[in-house]
Amino acid sequence: MPQIRPAGECRYDLVSLGEIMLRLDPGEHRVRTARSFRVWEGGGEYNVARGLRRCFGLRTAVVTAFADNEVGRLLEDLVLQGGVDTSLVKWVPYDGTGRTVRNGLNFTERGFGVRGAVGTSDRGHTAASQLRPDDVDWDHLFGTLGVRWLHTGGIYAALSETTPDTMEAAMAAASRHGTVISYDLNYRPSLWKALGGQRRAQEVNRRLARYVDVMIGNEEDFTASLGFEVPGTDASLSHLEVDNFKRMIEAVAKEYDNFTVVATTLRTVRTATVNDWGAIAWSADTGFVEATHRPGLEILDRVGGGDSFASGLIYGLLELDGLATAVEYGAAHGALAMTTPGDTSMASLKEVEALVRGGGARVQR
Repeated sequence: MPQIRPAGECRYDLVSLGEIMLRLDPGEHRVRTARSFRVWEGGGEYNVARGLRRCFGLRTAVVTAFADNEVGRLLEDLVLQGGVDTSLVKWVPYDGTGRTVRNGLNFTERGFGVRGAVGTSDRGHTAASQLRPDDVDWDHLFGTLGVRWLHTGGIYAALSETTPDTMEAAMAAASRHGTVISYDLNYRPSLWKALGGQRRAQEVNRRLARYVDVMIGNEEDFTASLGFEVPGTDASLSHLEVDNFKRMIEAVAKEYDNFTVVATTLRTVRTATVNDWGAIAWSADTGFVEATHRPGLEILDRVGGGDSFASGLIYGLLELDGLATAVEYGAAHGALAMTTPGDTSMASLKEVEALVRGGGARVQR
């Protein structure tokens, strides 16, 4: 299990490094026919910081960048509503048209039944993708201010040729100062397409994986991002045997002996609105643990479920006792997050704890 710095010597329990986009959600409609959208903020790395702040009450911040225009200020307002510290945000002067810098957009359909969720991102030349390693004084952040945990991942790594260098600078400094580092592989073929595809994704993720203490991903992530195949399967979760997947995790942990914890969600997609949902995790001192399996979980909005799993897992590792408890909190938080719209969790700690204890959906009065 990771060695965690005492809370009293750190300003932040967790800092995330990544991009925050404005999500435009057509609700029950299609993007192609929509006449109105509801807006949310979201981003794979940021969602973890927000979940830890709003659901679990920890002190979190995000390292990112916004173009300084009205969309950027809307994103700032949304982040502030989520309680995440914005003092580490870099504001970049806007050029008036977005030719050189802009804020990312993500048009997202939730899907329903046989119609799967669809995401269409519009995030070229964004301020966050242009962050450079020397834009942040990493030793001041992790050393002087103090951070117990850094979270980042494969989405941010895929945004530009330079984001892996920025991530490596942050991860190296975090490691020097005893900050635990988690990484969600989050493989997205569309993001890597223009940067060299899966070959480049593996090159970047294998390089950054050497800094990681807690590695998170699903079966596609480990295969596409690190090159590990699930033995005896086609790496499709609908055909996945958990024992075979465990053998793959053992192979991952053997090659990357810096990993103290490896964790994954287990999802079988029945329809866009019904999934089988679970999770497993491994550590060298505990071995494998499995969360309560939830077959036939009804879903309103699946986006961000994996991020909410990660935030619950991290909360458990930071504040509770043992990997088995942590993975239960992660799976419960992810399940609850998918019952509400938007990328981020609306669950409370009380609700997570009740679900971990086996509580149901009876009305509360």
